Amino acid sequence: MHIRKGDTVVVISGSTKHHGKRGRVLSVLRKDERVLVEGVNLVKRHTKPSSQNQQGGIIEKEAPIHVSNVMPWCESAERASKIIMKTLDDGSRVRVFKINGETVKDNQ
Repeated sequence: MHIRKGDTVVVISGSTKHHGKRGRVLSVLRKDERVLVEGVNLVKRHTKPSSQNQQGGIIEKEAPIHVSNVMPWCESAERASKIIMKTLDDGSRVRVFKINGETVKDNQ
């Protein structure tokens, strides 16, 4: 899985109300092959009052979506692109956008 926390992704398939939305990856669930994307796939949770949430009520939060339904967004090219791994001369591996060969900046 080449998507990491902090990457900007675009939803490429799924529900029409989420299709085409862009957002930042909040967390990656590797075991389930899912990602949490900011502002995408919002669900309503009915919560009781607790010490963390004094008021309770209906809270909107993001639900995970499958990693195959999102694609990394390249800011310089202004479109989605696959990510490939490239080995540099010093032996380190970096993530690179396939569309233009630019390295992916880690936003963590």
